[in-house]
Amino acid sequence: MAVEPTSGPLRRWGRGASVGLVLALWVVVAPAQAAQPQANISDFLRQVQAAARSLDYSGLYIYQQGAAIQSTRLVHVVDGTGERERLEFLDGAPRECLRQNDVQRCLQPDRKLVVVQPARSDHFPGLLLGDGHSLSRYYEWKPSGRSYRVAGRDCSVSELLARDHFRFSYRICTDSKTHLLLKSQTLDAKGRLVDQIAFGSIRMGTDVPAGALDSRWDTRDWRQETDPGTPTDLQARGWRFSPPAGFTPIVQLSRKIGPHHGVDQLVLSDGLAAISIFIETFDPKRDQNVKQGGMRQGALNIYRLRLASYWLTAVGEVPAQTVRDVAHAVQYVPRSAH
Repeated sequence: MAVEPTSGPLRRWGRGASVGLVLALWVVVAPAQAAQPQANISDFLRQVQAAARSLDYSGLYIYQQGAAIQSTRLVHVVDGTGERERLEFLDGAPRECLRQNDVQRCLQPDRKLVVVQPARSDHFPGLLLGDGHSLSRYYEWKPSGRSYRVAGRDCSVSELLARDHFRFSYRICTDSKTHLLLKSQTLDAKGRLVDQIAFGSIRMGTDVPAGALDSRWDTRDWRQETDPGTPTDLQARGWRFSPPAGFTPIVQLSRKIGPHHGVDQLVLSDGLAAISIFIETFDPKRDQNVKQGGMRQGALNIYRLRLASYWLTAVGEVPAQTVRDVAHAVQYVPRSAH
């Protein structure tokens, strides 16, 4: 199965002179006044997540993943109909996703196709998968006490430091007034930058332009498909998983991606990072040239191996050794052996 680079984390996330500014190292402007800290990392991140879900804002954010840079226009509004959002991907083939509460319609103009699927809330500037109640076991939250500027707004920098080698650390900058996430950097075990995502421009509240949620595409004659994913129980079907400490299953799905080709997916998360395990039947004709092993793009690591008559692909914004260990720990016990 082909695995494409993410368009922003899972989480995650204009060109020209602003790119260099947005992706530059932090520039200190002034120490912040001492503030009353939140009780713990979970309370702090829930506050950041609530800002992403409840505020009105629009802007352009830039995601640097390895050598690739992607830009996305985002509009988010909460009104009488609930939470509404528009994501327009500005690089590569035209793509646009329109969200209404828990349902998302993704437009593919080159195919005149609309794909209806469940909406996700963890993409930038959202962070959390779940309630984050156990994050303090696996990350240390360190507010810096300094004020910085991103996209023309003052923000406060915090570090979320991994307590073990299974996950990355993060440096984030949250708006000083609204707590909205403005910038996030992923760091490896030595504190080196792995990837980053940040607003290059942003408007908030009543400054969000009228009509910004409107799509420029007329989809009346386009085909519409519903995401074919259906819930499944991989353990009941004989699969055994041994995830790293703190990572628990949050989604199990089966999908048909061709007339005779399906794939199962298990998503593991610690509340902040996520790992997907894809399982598909090995096809000698289709897969004879597919290689086992790992590859990396920015914070995204991928590891693939053959297990019996199946291909396993572990994908996650976690260290390479983590996805390798996750893949090698998978076991399959056919039903006939029970």
